[in-house]
Amino acid sequence: MRRRDLILGATCGLLRAAEAQPVLYSGERWDKPFLYPIRTLAGKTISRGWPLEPRAGDSEDHEWHRGFWYGHGDINGADFWREQGRDKTARLVARAAPEQSRHGAAIELAMTPPGGKAMGSMRQEFRFTDTRDARLLDATITIRADAGQALRFGDTDDGGFAFRLSEAFREDRGARLRNSEGRTGTKEIWGKPARWTDFSAEVGGGRAGVALFDHPSNLRHPTRWHARGYGLNAANPFALKSFTRDPAAEGSYTLPAGKALTLRYRAAIYDGEPDLERLWNEFAR
Repeated sequence: MRRRDLILGATCGLLRAAEAQPVLYSGERWDKPFLYPIRTLAGKTISRGWPLEPRAGDSEDHEWHRGFWYGHGDINGADFWREQGRDKTARLVARAAPEQSRHGAAIELAMTPPGGKAMGSMRQEFRFTDTRDARLLDATITIRADAGQALRFGDTDDGGFAFRLSEAFREDRGARLRNSEGRTGTKEIWGKPARWTDFSAEVGGGRAGVALFDHPSNLRHPTRWHARGYGLNAANPFALKSFTRDPAAEGSYTLPAGKALTLRYRAAIYDGEPDLERLWNEFAR
């Protein structure tokens, strides 16, 4: 892929692979921004390569599963999650040139339905910190109902702050999926409330993984998780009926016109076996 397709990120390309943080991709080619690749401190690339940098054995499902990203499948009836062509898919369109440094990135976005004008706006801010235990990615997602209308988030499991990992993190290939409540395996953690979830696997001769933390200030903390056994995980506070299959449940949420909603998450990208409870508590403080 040519670098001219990036709005930003050239600085990261100059860093050694073991040091480089993710690059924030955005632009006309993409329906929403995303951070890619996901690397551990030891330099292991653990995100799926396809569709940006296909590797042998990569699955080729869900083209919009790229590194880290945010979206939701039903906002005022528009789909900001799946990417099914410009006539069907809503887009998060950059309102100004995004910013990125070695230590973080930020982007202002217009929430644009197919064939329509912006229904609201969103700011995505990311901070990168390398510690002794993990590479930390702090994400702050601020959604604004600033276009003269309320924003209704429909009850659907397809949505949230998400990541997609390589084939090594498939549960059917031996990956370990668990959450803060002591549950293990996708059947036990999918749709369940938890402070954090964790995907890990043996990669390059040692264990590596990503733990995703939900902040206590977030709406409906502890959130529920769209955690799939093929390497997808998303923190999603807007699904209850979809997760529980209870027809009487209701997970939708309406952000009134003129108001804003802020969601905070931390991803700990690690090698080995860090103490995730300690890391979550540090984030919560």
